[in-house]
Amino acid sequence: MYFTDRGIEELIARRGTEQVSLAWLAEQLQVFVDLNPDFEVPVERLATWLARIDDED
Repeated sequence: MYFTDRGIEELIARRGTEQVSLAWLAEQLQVFVDLNPDFEVPVERLATWLARIDDED
């Protein structure tokens, strides 16, 4: 198990039944990066991956 799996598992346990919009998620990612600028690159990569997840390339 990767260390990050713990955070993902906690997210599922605490908020797994909620439904949110991608706009809400994007806002939360922006707030997170504002508070934690060292994570700008990984969050940007995640956001880009999520935005392009259905691309065939």
